[in-house]
Amino acid sequence: MFWLYAGFILFVVTMLVLDLGVFHRKAHVVSIKEALGWSAFWISLALCFTFFIYFAYDQHWLHLGLILDPLSGQWIPALDPVDMQPNTGSLAAVKYITGYLIEESLSMDNLFVIAMILGFFNVPAVLQHRVLFWGILGALVLRGVMIAVGATLVAKFHWVLYLFGAFLIITGVKMLLTKESEEDLEGNLIVRLVRRFFPVSTRLYGQHFMVRAGTDEAAHPDGGGEDPIMAKVARGAMVLTPLALALAVVEAADVVFAVDSIPAIFAITADPFIVFTSNIFAILGLRSLFFALAGMLRSFRYLKVSLSLVLVLVGAKMLTAHWLREILGQHFNLVLLGAVVLILAGGVVASLLAGDRASQN
Repeated sequence: MFWLYAGFILFVVTMLVLDLGVFHRKAHVVSIKEALGWSAFWISLALCFTFFIYFAYDQHWLHLGLILDPLSGQWIPALDPVDMQPNTGSLAAVKYITGYLIEESLSMDNLFVIAMILGFFNVPAVLQHRVLFWGILGALVLRGVMIAVGATLVAKFHWVLYLFGAFLIITGVKMLLTKESEEDLEGNLIVRLVRRFFPVSTRLYGQHFMVRAGTDEAAHPDGGGEDPIMAKVARGAMVLTPLALALAVVEAADVVFAVDSIPAIFAITADPFIVFTSNIFAILGLRSLFFALAGMLRSFRYLKVSLSLVLVLVGAKMLTAHWLREILGQHFNLVLLGAVVLILAGGVVASLLAGDRASQN
């Protein structure tokens, strides 16, 4: 099993190195056409991975499909864990696609926050890819740790699934009732902590997240003019740039979103490999999706409603999995996938129709 995870992580790292070191080595403004192309690439890669999931679990490659899944749809709390069922190839594929779709959809809500953060710190379009790349890399590590902890808890304490389910329902209702508002990040806890322990320049210095005072790179800030922070610190001192501050807030925002998304994937399956791979593929496509939709994010006014309904749905599924299986039959996971697709598609269609009416008026 170790080699399975090691191979997948090596594949992800290779793709990221090619992304930053080859295709985006030189900072540039990512066009919508380029972003759509990369989005299609990452989504296609995630969907193609479904075939690997199917055959790996069907043929039990590296012992996949032999682990009992508490969310196989047959688990009854009163029974012994031996009554749980492993994932077959088709069941694993359906759970992977459902998990990927939910995680990718929840990431859409994260895009609104990322756009606000980059706008607040005035990160120019030419540097946004760099911030998002390192932000995504940090998110991958964070999600891996949280998934490992979640899988351990579910394996040892099955009642944790009920807590996850209740939490998702509460989060979905809260998301539905909470109105969006622009946040003043100057009072943000992360911003205050960073500025308390590190000097932060008032100007950008190219692609640098930090510069050393007194060096040539620190002598020429973007936009010209003096940087008052550089005049206050000792020569040779490391000074963070607003780019580093934006990155820190993006990472902190992902922690908040991970608290919602990790329980959501455990509502679909507790198989750690399916949870891990579906989550990672969703995050990998987040950066290109941001640039593809950056100019249209505000147009999806009903997307948040759809996401809140999805959270409530998967939370309810987690609490009532056994009874749902009795009512819907052994293919109830496929029914759940269809319901998620319909809810998300409904939100997108409603948003587009509302946008058309607004433009006509």
